[in-house]
Amino acid sequence: MLRRAILACSLLLLALGRPFSVMSDAREAGPLRFRIRFGPEQSREALDGRLLLLVSNDASKEPRFQITNGPTTQLVFGIDVDGLKPGASAVIDASVLGYPVDSIRDIPAGSYVVQGLLHRYETFHRADGRTVKLPMDRGEGQQWNRAPGNLYSPPRTVAIDPAKTGAVEIILDKLVPPIPDPPATKYVRHEKIQSERLTKFWGRPFFLGAHVLLPEGYDQHPQARYPLVIFHGHFPQNVDSFRETPPDPDLKCEYSDRFRLDCYNRIQQEQAYQFYKDWTSPGYPRTIAIEIQHANPYY
Repeated sequence: MLRRAILACSLLLLALGRPFSVMSDAREAGPLRFRIRFGPEQSREALDGRLLLLVSNDASKEPRFQITNGPTTQLVFGIDVDGLKPGASAVIDASVLGYPVDSIRDIPAGSYVVQGLLHRYETFHRADGRTVKLPMDRGEGQQWNRAPGNLYSPPRTVAIDPAKTGAVEIILDKLVPPIPDPPATKYVRHEKIQSERLTKFWGRPFFLGAHVLLPEGYDQHPQARYPLVIFHGHFPQNVDSFRETPPDPDLKCEYSDRFRLDCYNRIQQEQAYQFYKDWTSPGYPRTIAIEIQHANPYY
């Protein structure tokens, strides 16, 4: 019985001329273009935002993590979408501006990893009478490639020839998950308050946060008063320059394009741990340091 079923399937595939996996990737002929959509599983409501197409010839990581302002950047193309409905497609074609190349027509023929992403916007009815659509920070520090709630597609390898590839379908069926709150420790606490003024201005609840670095002996001296040092951060997720555990000996070195330093991630861990040892040492000045987290939709 099993042999008959296998034989029947084989004959069917021969009759069709190609396997089902290739059929599902069939495309309309013509110039290269990308049709990107999301389904009701991701959102039953129409969405606004910046729709991005990421194209990379480096399969080592997702294309959304390979867009930089340096020479190793991969390709990105984007359009604004306003009220994009579930199931409806937005099209990125040769008329859409890209970086670092101007258009998808400028992509050399070859095999690429492609990915779509929707950086979602929120509508703000401000107290000054203006209505604006902007990407609210959701704890990630205005990083479009990892902002919670953004929709994206799994990376997919596609053979691209701008002259004849035709239409490539991309479905945004993944959702960036929320960022968990950082844990409190003996030395680091996290506070958040709702700002009455910002809430009134932006027309929705608005919060300010602070990461608090406490001195050695703080819990043993609850009545003591300490000098206060304030750092105006922007989107810090924690006191990153303070590490209570030794550096990871197995940490793989990463090169920093920004500082042009190899193993910069190791240097960060080493210096953060050294700061912890200094901060808790007997002769170090006892102060309270806070780093303010004042997220906003503009930056």
